[in-house]
Amino acid sequence: METKNNLKAWIYLAPMLILMAVFTFYPLINAFMISFYKDYQPLLNLRSAGLTLRNYLIVFNNQLFWKSVLNTFVLAFISVPVSIIVSLFISVSLKSIPKLKGFFQTIFFLPYVTNAIAVGMAFAVLFHVNYGLVNVVLSLFGIDKIDWIGGTASWWAQMGALMVFTIWNSLAFKILVFTSGLENIDKQYYDAARIDAASKWTIFKRITVPLLSPLILYISITSLIGALKAYNSVVGLFGERLGAQPYSMITIVAFVYKYRADFAFTGFYSYAAAASIILFIITLIFSILQTVVSRKRVHY
Repeated sequence: METKNNLKAWIYLAPMLILMAVFTFYPLINAFMISFYKDYQPLLNLRSAGLTLRNYLIVFNNQLFWKSVLNTFVLAFISVPVSIIVSLFISVSLKSIPKLKGFFQTIFFLPYVTNAIAVGMAFAVLFHVNYGLVNVVLSLFGIDKIDWIGGTASWWAQMGALMVFTIWNSLAFKILVFTSGLENIDKQYYDAARIDAASKWTIFKRITVPLLSPLILYISITSLIGALKAYNSVVGLFGERLGAQPYSMITIVAFVYKYRADFAFTGFYSYAAAASIILFIITLIFSILQTVVSRKRVHY
């Protein structure tokens, strides 16, 4: 009987396992192999001239790669915590207005079903130095125009604009998850806290956050992975230049695409594969660290 049930389970899992094998595991293994190939030029049908570690050394010695690492890390480690805090605050606020909750959920969910590049182009208009709404609002407070994404924009201005767009664009999914999680919290906890005259902050800190901690961990890991793979947001906001100055806002994924697309005929395909494996290792390390560090704070 147990063997029969196991067979049924494998049959049910087979379609997904096949898809993962073809579109996830094979590309990952293939990229790992290509990252060690020497003088690999797939578009010219030239095979590898052997194996080498030189591809990784070239990537590590490339200043553009370290710029992409800096941009990616700053974007990830600031936007992810801020977006989690903001989305959690919005979710808790929506719970206090049940009659309008569905309406606001729909509004906040719209970015999730909208193309990131199209939304990025809209944000590029908002941050325009002359007629952008952001500078119009700032002028009401006596603040001079700021070039956010133009040719004279500073790194901080560009990162600020990208950060705002990234945080806004990532709120939808988090709000949906947190709102669903809040619905599953037993109301008896809140009733008992009110009987004890607990303040709203105490209820939030002692009841809401601990009971949502598994979801917060899940959102933290998936959001960090998504932020480390940032690309569409940069292209949508800055275009193919990837910044006000060429490549000033380049991310690790953009670095991979640059070497994969621009230099496939000259043997740089392996450099892109090496950079993608480095990104995979970075993502894996931070995901494991998040899981280990949060063990004492997550309550199941």
